[in-house]
Amino acid sequence: MTDDSTETNTPDANLVRTALRTIGGSGLSAGPLGFGCWRFVSFQVDHPQQVIETALDYGMNLIDTADVYGLDWGGTHFGEAEELLGTVLAGAPGLRDRMVLATKGGITPPTPYNSSPTHLSRAIDDSLRRLQVDTIDLYHIHRPDLYTHPAEVAAALTEARESGKIREVGVSNHTVAQTEALAAHLPFPLATTQPEFSADHLDPMFDGTFDMAMRRDITALAWSPIGGGRLALGVPGPDGPTPELLAQIDSLAEREDTTRVAVALAFVLTHPVAPIAIVSSQTPERIIDATKALSVRLDRSDCYAIIEASTGVPMP
Repeated sequence: MTDDSTETNTPDANLVRTALRTIGGSGLSAGPLGFGCWRFVSFQVDHPQQVIETALDYGMNLIDTADVYGLDWGGTHFGEAEELLGTVLAGAPGLRDRMVLATKGGITPPTPYNSSPTHLSRAIDDSLRRLQVDTIDLYHIHRPDLYTHPAEVAAALTEARESGKIREVGVSNHTVAQTEALAAHLPFPLATTQPEFSADHLDPMFDGTFDMAMRRDITALAWSPIGGGRLALGVPGPDGPTPELLAQIDSLAEREDTTRVAVALAFVLTHPVAPIAIVSSQTPERIIDATKALSVRLDRSDCYAIIEASTGVPMP
């Protein structure tokens, strides 16, 4: 799944995994940091092409969006982020060849979710039109539709893949059981799973998501790797990081002569599943700053200290 030569056998080895990640069986590979379009809406981004070019120039070649992006963060309508990215690609066609283009479908306000074959087929076509491309490299089911049998989801995805509309398939915000149910009906392996994961949200390490990904050789994409900005802001609270976690991250940032964000992102990259951390910063300066994570050194003691500070419980 990866070409990571980082030595991890000794207790004080650097666990931050900076090598390229392999995605599926189509020859796709991506850097350890990806760029997310969650907040990529027109009036919030002064220079959208510059933002995309900066991400690509600094190794964030996985560009992750979704059809529903545009309904928050100041957006005005469903599909807005895909439309803006499509405008960028139409104006600078060479950028398309430099990226692994990922999008998602299945969230359908005001009805929460719809992954019926009819809807998925239409959603994929609509994403292709908005993105102004012929093929989507990686298509995710954004959240599971509890009222569509996974065999029906698999049939729609298989048809889209066989027709060349999508190259690889993944899931987002799926439990292990939901992922296994879909995988059982696909005639090809799932390529990715995309859970929320950060130093402030450790669930995939303990709920079986990362274990399943390693067992199935699935690449993990981590959304909200700096806790929705909470780790960057450094403000503890009932829904935010603990003071102990912030103190631990700040201590490591001081030791490494870097930023809190760099340490938080580096922690995400230490897990042996070799996640891709999806960075959603919307300015070139912050995108560049995020790459400082690749120069951070974290060993086992550092990682376990972060976990204990996050959970407030010593490791057994």
